[in-house]
Amino acid sequence: MQRFFIYIAYDGTIYHGWQKQPNATSVQQCLTNALNIVLRSDIPLVGAGRTDTGVHARVMVVHFDFEGPIDCIATTERLNRLLPPDISVYKIIEVRNDVHARFNPLSRTYKYYITTAKTPFNRNYHWYIYFTPDFEAMNLAAGLLLKHTDFTSFSRLHNNAKTNFCHISQAEWTKTDKNEWVFTIKADRFLRNMVRAIVGTLLDVGRGKLSVDDFRDIILQKDRCKAGSSAPAKGLFLYDIEYPDNITDINSAL
Repeated sequence: MQRFFIYIAYDGTIYHGWQKQPNATSVQQCLTNALNIVLRSDIPLVGAGRTDTGVHARVMVVHFDFEGPIDCIATTERLNRLLPPDISVYKIIEVRNDVHARFNPLSRTYKYYITTAKTPFNRNYHWYIYFTPDFEAMNLAAGLLLKHTDFTSFSRLHNNAKTNFCHISQAEWTKTDKNEWVFTIKADRFLRNMVRAIVGTLLDVGRGKLSVDDFRDIILQKDRCKAGSSAPAKGLFLYDIEYPDNITDINSAL
C-alpha cells in the first residue's frame, strides 16, 4: 500500500464545505467520486483540514492510499476531465506512508479579500464593504494576534477541538490595488470559523466600534460572545499549506 498526496484548488461557492456530509454537495464527495472512477476502487480521502460552506481553496492537500502503481500525471489529467469546472487537480505525488495530510503540515495560510468598490465580477470572492476602514488601526490590532496563543474568543461555540491554542506567525492587511485589501494570516493550526471571526472583529476596529485595546481585551476574555460577527465566507481562501521538505523521501523520518 502506497500513500499519495493530491493538490487541488476549488471555488467553494456552491459547495457545503470540503467535508463529505449527508444530503449536501461537498468538494470531498466530488473528488472521491472522480477518483473512484479513475482508479476503479473505493478510496477514502483525508484532507489537510476542512473549509466551511462557501469558502474557497487555492491549495488543499488530500492523501489517499492505493495498492499498486499509479501514473500520477495521467491520473491528474483524467481527474480534471471528470471533475466539475470549479474543482481542479494541480498534481499527485507519491509520499512516505507515515506522512499525514492533516497532522503533518508545518503551517497553513489563509487570505481574506475585501473591496470598497462594488462590481459584479468579484462578488463571489470578496466582501464588499461600503466604507473605507482604518487599516492602520486594523493592522495594529492584527499584530496583537502574534502575542497570544489562546483564541477561544474567535472559535465556533461548542466546537469539539481538544485545544483552542494556535501559534500565529503572520497577520496583516495589505493593499493590492485601489479598492482591494487582503488579510493574510499564517499559523500552525486554525479553529473552525477562526479566520472569519477575526476578520469581522478587525473590521469593527476599522470602523471605530472597537479600539485596539478593546481587541486585546477580547482575546484575553476567551469568550466568543465578546468578539464581532463572522465575515462572509465568500472572501476567504485557504491559500497555502506547508509540509516538511522530506515528505517524498521514502527512507527518512519526520
